[in-house]
Parts: sequence; structure tokens; C-alpha cells
Amino acid sequence: MMTESTDTIYQELTNTPVLALVGPTAIGKTDLSLEIARVCNCEIISVDSMQVYKFMDIGTAKIKPEEMAGIPHHLIDVAYPDEEYDAARFVKEAAAAIAAIIAKGKTPLLTGGTGLYLKALVDGLFAGVPEDREIREQLKLRAASEGTSKLHEELSLCDRISADRIHPNDTLRIIRGLEIYLASGVPWSEHLRRQKQSEQNGIVNNILQVGLTCDRQKLYERINMRSEIMLEQGLEEEVMGLLKMGYHENLNSMKSIGYRHMLNFLSGLWNYEEMMEYLARDTRRYAKRQYTWFNKITDLEWFEVENKKIIIDHMSNWLQKQQ
Repeated sequence: MMTESTDTIYQELTNTPVLALVGPTAIGKTDLSLEIARVCNCEIISVDSMQVYKFMDIGTAKIKPEEMAGIPHHLIDVAYPDEEYDAARFVKEAAAAIAAIIAKGKTPLLTGGTGLYLKALVDGLFAGVPEDREIREQLKLRAASEGTSKLHEELSLCDRISADRIHPNDTLRIIRGLEIYLASGVPWSEHLRRQKQSEQNGIVNNILQVGLTCDRQKLYERINMRSEIMLEQGLEEEVMGLLKMGYHENLNSMKSIGYRHMLNFLSGLWNYEEMMEYLARDTRRYAKRQYTWFNKITDLEWFEVENKKIIIDHMSNWLQKQQ
């Protein structure tokens, strides 16, 4: 239930000019967002479901404070790894950040790779339960090789309510429950609960949304390179540090790309070469899923990432027309 103050914030944001720069992992959003922020007098709001977590820096490719060039960044390091963070919380905190930026006379620039979060901010929360065929097929293969009971155990960790109402042998519904959670970061039971309530409309209506794209092979090469850099920068030490702080492998944050791979290496399930291979492979698959989410955003304008000047000019000109 929204408070009166939150409701007021939402109403004030409806016609506020907002910029958004999104794209798959490793495509080059960070550097370009800094250039846009300088030219367009912006503060940046992270639209990333993993960069919200403290202590998880290397595996999330989080921008370092010294790289921010004095430009304030919001919604980074706002939760602990054992906290739940979902689209509903993002919308609430992003709305507050947008209001604070506007109060300074600056323009909010949403930047990141979590399409669900941006869609929730623009279109409203939970208009429907997401579908992801790629995730579903992977879960079907796992059910065949590992057994349905194993997947039911995993479902109980991320969505106890759904697991309790689904029979341990009901493979189809177990897979559906995990698919919904892995695709959206929100349990199936929570989707159903919120759909019963009055649907919330999007809170940002006056927004220019730019999506970055490039040659797919070039993107995969960048992903492979980023995976290697993460390992060189100390992903292993970061994960070991998280374990020492008491953040265990069953946390949703620790099941994300990079962290679960390193945990599998540390536990002896994979050797180092296997871990490297699977990390790059799964990151490439994640990039494909990101594009799937971005393609659901009808007003997204696509630009080649190399065309930086064209993108910056386009955003600057759009802002001038809003005055």
C-alpha cells in the first residue's frame, strides 16, 4: 500500500523529463552514461538488479567511486546481500531518487541492464507474468538430469508459498515457478498477490529511452573479456569474503552470474577452466535474455553503441524541446 507521500511523489513525476540508457551487459553503458551526464547535466540512477547489493562489486562490474567523475550515482549499494530486492522496491526508490534529482535542477538519467525494472517504472508493475522460453528449456533439461525433487527444493528457497501449493512431482508447475522467479526476480506467489490488487500505472511518462546495440559477435567478445577481467580483479577473493561475512550460497544474490560460478569452483564442483568457460557462456546467455526484455519496451529507440555523438546529441536535443 502506497503512503500519501509516495503517492504525491508519483503524481509530481508524471511529466518530468527523464532520460534512459539501457543495453546488455558489457556493451559500454557506463562510459557513455558519464558523457551524457556531463553534457545534459544529469545525475545517474542505476537500473541494475545486482548493483544494489553492498560488497558485490567485481562480479557486478560496479562503477568505482573514483570513476564517477563527480557525478552522483543512485541505487548502488542500497541493500545487503541477504535482503530481498525486487521491481516494486526499485520503483519506490527510483521515484524518490528522481524527485531528489529534479529538486536540484538536474535531469535523471536511468542507466542499466535490468529491463524489468525500467518497464515497471514506465509501464507499471506486474501487468502480466513474464515468460522466458530459454530459461524454461534449461530447467527442463535440469529436471531430466537432476530430478524434479531437486528443482522443487530450489523453488522452496525462493518462493516457499508456491512450493507449498505445488506437488513435488508436478514438474510443469515447478518449472513455471522457477522460470518466473529467474526471469523477473519476483516469486510467482508475489506476482499473483499483486495482480489481485489494483494495478499501478507507470510513474514516468515523459521519458526518452535509448537502447544500445552492436554486432553480436563483438558483444560476445566483450563479454568474454569482461569475464576474464573479473577473475583477474579478484572475483574469487570477493566471493570468499562474502562467505566469511556469513552470506551463504542459497541467497538469491549469491545465485547470480559470476557468484554461483565461483561458488561452484570453490566447492570443487568445477575446475578453474570449467568455471571460466561457464561464466562466459552464461553471461552471453544472459545478454540474450536482456535483449528479450528490452524488446518488450515499445518506445525504446535503438542506436549502435559506436555512434556516441549521435546519441548524445539526440538526448540533448530532446531535452531542449521539453523546456
